[in-house]
Amino acid sequence: MEVSRDAFRATGLRPFFMNLDGMTSPGEDPLAGNARVRKTRVYAFHESINLGEPAFFEVVPGLNSWLVALEDRRIIQGALIGGEALGDRPPPDLERCRRELLALGVPPPEADDYLSARISLDTATMQAAARHLQEAFYQISGWKPVQMEENRLRMLQQRQIAEAIEDRKRRGESTTYPFEKERILLSHIRSGDQAGARRVLNEMLGAMYLSSPKLAVLRARAIEMMGYLTRAAVEDSPVMEPLIERNHRWMERLIQARDFETLSRVLTDALNDFIEGIYLHGFNRSNTRVSKALDFVARNHHKPLSLRDVAAHVGLSSYRLAHLVKAHTGKTILQIILHSRVQHARNLLENSARTCTEIAYETGFNDQSYFIKHFKRLTGITPARYRRNRMVRTT
Repeated sequence: MEVSRDAFRATGLRPFFMNLDGMTSPGEDPLAGNARVRKTRVYAFHESINLGEPAFFEVVPGLNSWLVALEDRRIIQGALIGGEALGDRPPPDLERCRRELLALGVPPPEADDYLSARISLDTATMQAAARHLQEAFYQISGWKPVQMEENRLRMLQQRQIAEAIEDRKRRGESTTYPFEKERILLSHIRSGDQAGARRVLNEMLGAMYLSSPKLAVLRARAIEMMGYLTRAAVEDSPVMEPLIERNHRWMERLIQARDFETLSRVLTDALNDFIEGIYLHGFNRSNTRVSKALDFVARNHHKPLSLRDVAAHVGLSSYRLAHLVKAHTGKTILQIILHSRVQHARNLLENSARTCTEIAYETGFNDQSYFIKHFKRLTGITPARYRRNRMVRTT
């Protein structure tokens, strides 16, 4: 297995597969038959799913392991266990490890052989090995950890909000709402810096909570912030007026939020949607021909469109326009057309009762299988599953 070879080269340990019931192969795993070890691993397995990251645990005191949950487009398939290694802080008590293994039912000769084969790894090396295993698996397999990525971002948001609250308390800063952060947030959005925008948003959420933890006040601040961002976008480019309609729908979800965590999640989803909408409409363009081309695509993506059509509209050759668009956006015209169509399809899936076939034709795909193929490629899931997931989130 390519992943196993890659991990062995990186750490000197060979990972092994664990199924949904916590079972492993006895030929690969000396502790496969032990119920207590299996229970510990299953707990770590669920923790990895919830965190969206590798989970670390002790097999016995001084003997550490890590585990990576395996998911493909919201279907959990099992996990990879990175192996076991002796810790370094404090130095492992090998005699105690041996006694613990014997207590688990491992025969003395096997316990001795097992411990003699263990290597020592410090905490930083184990963390790096776990990240490497996760990245290598998903890169080699081509699987898409959609749910785990959502969980990872949710946990990251919670940590960043908590850190922002503690930092403001420690510094003794004012608990009033930080209006200046709105301008910083908008600058990150304009530059397309999604990670930076999320970080600033989470800092703002922490400040909002400190200024008043009452849900009604938090909701009002969130709605006010979305209104500010939308007004600023439309003032920069009237072509982005469709964002006003999308903003109304996000406000409805903000009004329905029942607690601060839900409010934070809706704001993050809205921010991602906002950044994507601005990208589709060519925010902060530096070339008038590119701007004109992207506006034309935004208004006509539901029609049959080709590079030649767009080039004719802006008065350039196909070759020249393709070069300019690629240089200024990093995308081809075809990629931008498909991206725009999928974004429109997401909007219809969320806010209409049209069938997937109807949406495929309405957004310009003219073939349902072609629609499903590109929707899944750009979002990681099928249109039908996307609609079901959104319905679950809003109920």
